[in-house]
Amino acid sequence: MKKTILTALAALLVAVPAVQAQKVNKEALLAKIEKSDADIANEKKATKAATWLNRGKAFYEVAIEPTKSLFVNIDAAMLKLAVGEPKSAEKQTLNGVEYDAWVYPYFTAYVKDNKVATWKQTRWVMKDAPAKAIEAYNKAYELDSKMAEKVKEGLKQVSDFCSQAGNTGIDSGDYAEAAKAYVTAYKAQSSPAYGEADPALLYYAGYLLTVDGANNPKSFVQGAKLLTQAIEKGYADEEGNIYYYLFHCLYGQKEADKANVMKAKDALLTGIEKFPKNERILDGLMQLYTSEEGVGDPADLIALIDKAIQDNSSNVDLWFGRGRIFYALKDYDQSIDSFKKVVELKPDMFEGNYYLGVFYTIKGDALNKEMNEKQYSSQAAYDADLKGVNDIYMAAVPWFEKAHQLKTDDIDTLEFLKSLCFRLRDEPGIMEKYNTYNDLYKKAKGE
Repeated sequence: MKKTILTALAALLVAVPAVQAQKVNKEALLAKIEKSDADIANEKKATKAATWLNRGKAFYEVAIEPTKSLFVNIDAAMLKLAVGEPKSAEKQTLNGVEYDAWVYPYFTAYVKDNKVATWKQTRWVMKDAPAKAIEAYNKAYELDSKMAEKVKEGLKQVSDFCSQAGNTGIDSGDYAEAAKAYVTAYKAQSSPAYGEADPALLYYAGYLLTVDGANNPKSFVQGAKLLTQAIEKGYADEEGNIYYYLFHCLYGQKEADKANVMKAKDALLTGIEKFPKNERILDGLMQLYTSEEGVGDPADLIALIDKAIQDNSSNVDLWFGRGRIFYALKDYDQSIDSFKKVVELKPDMFEGNYYLGVFYTIKGDALNKEMNEKQYSSQAAYDADLKGVNDIYMAAVPWFEKAHQLKTDDIDTLEFLKSLCFRLRDEPGIMEKYNTYNDLYKKAKGE
C-alpha cells in the first residue's frame, strides 16, 4: 500500500508543469506606487501617518519582488520551482571560482554543487525603492510617533534586505554596489524611529570601497569618509583592521593631495596605539616610512616591529618588513639577518631569497666604495680588504641561484648572477657559472 501511494505521489509531481519563466508583475507594483502618489497628493490623506506607512510598505514590496525567492544555499531545483526556468545558462567565473550562471530577467543566479551560492540583480522595478521606503517610513513617524514600532518593523525589513544585497555583492565581486547597499541599510537604521544604527555597516561599506579602489580610485574618497564615520561612531573591528583600510583609502588619494600621506600615517599611528599587534598596520607603517620622504625616521618603527616579533616570531611578513626597515637605515647586516629568518621560515619564497642576495650585494657595494676611497700603504692590506669584499659578494651568489631556481624567467636575478660571477671569475668554479648565467641572460633578453 505504501509503495502504491509513493508511486502515485511521484506521478503527481511529474505531472505538475514547471514554471516557464520568472514573472514579476511590474505593472501591479507600479500601480500601487501610483495610488500612493495620489494619496500623498491628497491634502487629507497626506496628513495621516497610515498613508505614509502604506507607502513605505509599497516601496519595500517593489524593492524585494525581483529577488524575494532567493536565498543563499537554496537548492537549484527549488529555485526553478519558485522562479521558473532560466532564460539561459552558461559557465562564469567569479573571484576565481567557476559557477553555472542561470540568467533570469531580473537577476543572474550563480549555482555551485546544485545550490545557489550568490546572485547579481540586473534589473529593478525601481532602483531607488529602498531609499523611497525609508523616506516614507520617516514621514510616518514624523506625523505620529506612536507608530514607532510599526515604522521600526518596516525600516528593519528595508535594512535586512539591503544588508543581504551587500552580502551577495561581496560574493559576486560587485563591491561598489555592495557598498551602496550597506550604506542604505545604515540609513534605514539611522532613522529616528529605529534607535541606534550599527556602525559595522559603515565599516563593511568602507572596506568594500577600499577593495574597489584598486580598480576605481574614486572609491577611495568615499571609502575614507565611511571608515572615518564608523570610527567616529565608536566602531572598531576585533583586530583593528579598520585603521589599515582607512590608511589605504587615504594613501590612495596621495596624487590628488599630498597631505593625504600624512593623514594616512596618522590613521596608522592611531591604529597601532590601540591595536599594537596588528601586523597589517605595521606593514602599512613600514611602507610609508620606507617609501615616502618626510614621513619620519624608519628607526622609530624598530621598537614597534620588534615587539610584534616577540609575540609572533614565526611571522614571515614581520621579518620581511624588519629587513626593509634596516635597509632604509643602511644597516645591511640587520637586513641580512632579518631575511635569513625569512628564508628559514619560508625557504621557497622567491622574494626572500632574491632580496637576501640583493642585501649581500648592496653590502658588498658599500664596502667596495669604502675600499676605493682608502689610501693603502701595503699590498697585503689591500688584498685583505679585497678578499673581504669578494667574500660578501660570494655570499650573495647561492641566494640568487635559489631565487633563479624558483623563478627561472626573472631577468633581474640573471643580471645579478652574471655581474657577480664576472667580478668573481677568478674564484674556483665561478667562471663556469658566469658563462651559464650570461648565456641565460642573453636568451632572456632575446639577444
